[in-house]
Amino acid sequence: MGIVKFILDWLKHFAYEVQRLFFFALKMLASLVGRPIYPAETMEQMYLNGIGSLFLVILTGLSAGQGMALEFSNELAEFGSKHYLGRIMVLAIVRELGPVLTGIMVASRVAAGITAEIGSMKASNQLDALTAFGIDPIRKLAAPRLISLVVMVPILTIICDVIAIFGGWLVAIFIAHITSTTYWTAVREKLIFGNMFIGLLKPFVYAFIIGFISCYKGFTSEGGTKGVGRATTESVMLSSITILISNFVITKFISGYLKGYL
Repeated sequence: MGIVKFILDWLKHFAYEVQRLFFFALKMLASLVGRPIYPAETMEQMYLNGIGSLFLVILTGLSAGQGMALEFSNELAEFGSKHYLGRIMVLAIVRELGPVLTGIMVASRVAAGITAEIGSMKASNQLDALTAFGIDPIRKLAAPRLISLVVMVPILTIICDVIAIFGGWLVAIFIAHITSTTYWTAVREKLIFGNMFIGLLKPFVYAFIIGFISCYKGFTSEGGTKGVGRATTESVMLSSITILISNFVITKFISGYLKGYL
């Protein structure tokens, strides 16, 4: 009975948290409309979340692209089909690995920072001070961060895709001994509407996931500095898990609707 009670209590808590997150997300979306707007804060967050994550995304994309190209080329060589390397790289990188890696890297770096910053402001009563001065904390703090993520995560994903495919080209030239013409011709054959649509839809979804969860955890953190640390850990964990789950859902359903274009 103790285990059953624990599971039921956990499910109730989970449903309650999902409900709170849903209504908080609606408030964040509503804060994007109307005035006042905070362009300076939005540009600052674009720089911090986008440019600040650029090196991490480039390094991740290059390493992942080279590793995947090396493994794929070894397997394709057994069937005499190394000239398909470019096609497989596009499918793996543009549709799956690029968006997921970028989303998780940004979640690991940005979600932790957003939650810690907002949570620290709550612990030091700065959020109450903003409210006392007639400033909506969600519009002031959450909206600029959400806008910056929606803009920068897709851009970072495109950069990650390009770097990863370029890393695959290096492996194709110097290790797999595939000509540049063969590799890039195969790449262009798979850079079609369906693949690029899925590859750009996912980062938009991931941006909202990271923004909603990280801001929610910051605004709802409790227990002082210890609570902020716990909320930061939960923010990164929940963002990463939700990204992985949503990746499967998007791939499953969107691929079905766009089957004729893939």
